[in-house]
Amino acid sequence: MSPPSADLPNVSEAELRLLKVLWRHPESTVRELQEMLLKLGQEWAYTTVQTILQRLEKKGYAAVDRAPTAHRFRAAVSRDGLLARRLGELREDLCEGENSPLILNLVRKSKFSSEEIAQLRRLLDSAEERN
Repeated sequence: MSPPSADLPNVSEAELRLLKVLWRHPESTVRELQEMLLKLGQEWAYTTVQTILQRLEKKGYAAVDRAPTAHRFRAAVSRDGLLARRLGELREDLCEGENSPLILNLVRKSKFSSEEIAQLRRLLDSAEERN
């Protein structure tokens, strides 16, 4: 699974919803995905799931194994890759290329576990050593 390239089109809300299920359940059929979405409260018809998967595949976000019995879909991009791309877009669009407003806002508005705080400290220490 690769990070999304900068030239990939954005995903819609519905496409992202389905992509999140694919990240948790790779190599799924349309029917399996439809059932998982139903458990999450998303009542999409089989053809709706199929259409969204086809759009994701066309955009480069999903891949399919076209086995003779049932086509199996998987995410072609990682969650972290898509997250990095979107955060980069926010940094450019809203923060004029600066990292700190984005990071500081996330830290101010979020609650973190002790483990997450320790991880953030390690990342900051590493960043400081690189400077």
